[in-house]
Amino acid sequence: MTLGFTLAAADGTARAGTLHTAHGDVPTPVFMPVGTAGTVKAMTAEAVRSTGARMVLGNTYHLMLRPGAERIAALGGLHRFMDWHGPILTDSGGFQVMSLSQLRRLDEGGVTFRSHLDGSEQRLTPERAVAIQHALGADVTMVLDECTPFPATKAEAAASMRLSMRWAARSRGAFVPRPGHGLFGIVQGGVYPALRAESVAALAAIGFDGYAVGGLAVGEGQETMFAMLDVTVPLLPADRPRYLMGVGTPADIVGAVARGIDMFDCVIPTRSGRTGRAYTSRGVLNMRNARFADDPRPLDPDCACPACARHSRAYLHHLIKSGEMLGPMLLTWHNVAYYQDLMRGLRAAILDGRFAAHAAALAARWAQGDGA
Repeated sequence: MTLGFTLAAADGTARAGTLHTAHGDVPTPVFMPVGTAGTVKAMTAEAVRSTGARMVLGNTYHLMLRPGAERIAALGGLHRFMDWHGPILTDSGGFQVMSLSQLRRLDEGGVTFRSHLDGSEQRLTPERAVAIQHALGADVTMVLDECTPFPATKAEAAASMRLSMRWAARSRGAFVPRPGHGLFGIVQGGVYPALRAESVAALAAIGFDGYAVGGLAVGEGQETMFAMLDVTVPLLPADRPRYLMGVGTPADIVGAVARGIDMFDCVIPTRSGRTGRAYTSRGVLNMRNARFADDPRPLDPDCACPACARHSRAYLHHLIKSGEMLGPMLLTWHNVAYYQDLMRGLRAAILDGRFAAHAAALAARWAQGDGA
């Protein structure tokens, strides 16, 4: 294994550890802001760092199309290109294989698709996906997989999962080990426990630096997602990091940490910030709502980000209603900061042996609301 991971504590099945990468250590559980095209939307790299974020995600599909992995490599790699000096995880393009299904053709060798930018034909194979991520300089590379859509029959999910397992083996063969860099396998299998177990066994036999759970948060609902984690996570190697892809809301994250997940990413905090929604210690606030027009209070009194420390809810409401770009910027900054605060609190609770009480207190505060 070329990527280090140490466990510091467990509280029930919730875990606190440290991921050791070429670009620094990352305390877990960790939430990675999504930097799809080499930027966390509406934020500078310095602003992202100020929230306490230690690791971000980049998107192979988008970066291979524009500006191109070779160009980024020639300019010093993705870390230098986007001014991010910490670790970067790059996804493989597998999610786009699913989401752009009208533009692609899938076969045993890989996927052929039309660029959403100019319609040009592109080919992505397990080997090419790994090579692109190598060129980008990713600390964590993801295998190419097919993200099984929901709903899918058991036969459809089985065929999709087994193709992904064959691609995982090819991705492993293409990966070039380097100190502090690693390759993660991705568990698939839809909402079928037996298929999830088969997928874990196949990946463990190949051997990876970490294991991701994919194909969830695609429409199945939180209860089903948690049920799949209940049957999947206990089967994963205990000494390797566990990553739940594309999740989620604060409640999703707390529930997944309780089930032994270490790593998360999602567009929710940044996308919500751009549409006027703020995640706070008192629940979700829609800053377009007229009730905030005369509200002098900070967005979240428990947050020290610039949106909360320097501005009122009334001002943030004004920015959003006026279409001023500063509004989405400040709300995005706040949401990313809130998610980082959430992860720090969860880690501290695990280390102190009070995770269950902390999770219950979070849920009770969200349910109570902000009193306005």
